Amino acid sequence: MSDATEDDLKGVVARLEELIAARPKGAGRGLGSARARSRQLGGHRSSFRGQGMEFDEVRAYQMGDDVRTIDWRVTARTGKTHTKLFQEERERPVLILLDVRTFMRFGTRGSFKSVLAARAAAMLTWLSLDEGDRVGGVVLMPSGVVSYRPQRSRSRILAFVKAMADATQDGFGTEPPASEPSLADALARLRHVSRPGTLAFIISDFHDFDDPALRELGRLSLQCQVSNLFIHDALEAETPQRGLYRVSDGTGVAVLDADSRAAREAYARRFAERREIIEQMSRQRGMAFLPLRTGEDPADILNPARTRRTRGSAA
Repeated sequence: MSDATEDDLKGVVARLEELIAARPKGAGRGLGSARARSRQLGGHRSSFRGQGMEFDEVRAYQMGDDVRTIDWRVTARTGKTHTKLFQEERERPVLILLDVRTFMRFGTRGSFKSVLAARAAAMLTWLSLDEGDRVGGVVLMPSGVVSYRPQRSRSRILAFVKAMADATQDGFGTEPPASEPSLADALARLRHVSRPGTLAFIISDFHDFDDPALRELGRLSLQCQVSNLFIHDALEAETPQRGLYRVSDGTGVAVLDADSRAAREAYARRFAERREIIEQMSRQRGMAFLPLRTGEDPADILNPARTRRTRGSAA
């Protein structure tokens, strides 16, 4: 990478500076803003009652209630002791799974999928931090899986974001490893560090979404509110026209042969089937499904019309 200029690597690797600047302008109140709240990306309040920030109701005093919560006005008016109840504000950690493995290092519009994924992950990180949430997650790289404990400290969050940028360069310019960690591995890691009520974002092209990954994602959805960000490129979603196409991963160059009609149809079918599996499972399990294509702005996922969930509208 030392011989490559910054312009040569634009869109190929993510720079820390661009991830720091990934927070949408005018986002204001983070994931709890009115737009994001309508998609259930944030704005969380416990259904448990207790001492908290927001008044809920008054009820008759019961043995064991805190005497400091007695509502003396209602008590005087009714002649019976009443106590105030409050809606308890409950913290919700945010966990992000960022996939930047070899298959993500492809793109024909603006950037590699891995760079778009890193930008989306950074944007969600900053929005969550603005909301006061602890943020952490898992970074899935060609060389391994690294976990980051949810934090609220800006300095530690900056280290998490730097890890996202560095991950897009993991193994850059070298031969890909013989085997890479699987999406199922990363989902299992994420599930083990999550707790009930966690807000989880899975940012991947899901190219190896096999039965183990499906099971892990299903288990995760039982205890977390999950949003699946399906990263893809236009050339994956659309059958290429006949011809020979030069493609590169930033270091080597290969040729994609699209002269065969059968090959083109099989190519398009594989992508459509993968997308349908992810979308259908998201719908069945009440998870958000957010397709994001290279060349698009990651902030587009904050648009309610982009979300598909069991009770939601079509994207």
